[in-house]
Amino acid sequence: MVGTKTKTHAPSSRPERHDRLLKELDHDPYHSKVKLKEPTRCPECGAVFARGRWSWGDAPADARAHSCPACQRIKDRVPAAFLSVRGDFFAAHRDEILHLIENYEQRERMEHPLKRIMDRESIDDGVMISFTDAHLARGIGKALHDAYEGDVEFQYAKEDIMLRVDWVR
Repeated sequence: MVGTKTKTHAPSSRPERHDRLLKELDHDPYHSKVKLKEPTRCPECGAVFARGRWSWGDAPADARAHSCPACQRIKDRVPAAFLSVRGDFFAAHRDEILHLIENYEQRERMEHPLKRIMDRESIDDGVMISFTDAHLARGIGKALHDAYEGDVEFQYAKEDIMLRVDWVR
């Protein structure tokens, strides 16, 4: 797979830069090309599109119905990102690490309805988690590295419009 790879190891003496953002591609089919009429309510999750963004809240009775991008991804089974968590350390601390991942996702989802975990499945030596938002997977990968160190690799494949994050320890 061709893409951009970034690997993070143990902290160095140089300060970490926070001005490097994951660039979103304009051709993501789940990003609306036209602005939705406001207010719009997602019939699946109840998120409301108002003031140019999706958020949680009450919608008026006359709000239009339209699936939000996260619900559409879930329905189509097309994740924006994958996170694999593997290694002996994960096996020994599985519940603790999965709890960290779930708490991070819940905090993000409260503020941003489009950031959700889609699915979680066991793999040979760990777990594979799929997400509706690439930034959420990236944030969780960084949180795992900050909390437990290990090796984290971010691979963004432009052809797939997808981020793959691999954390191993």
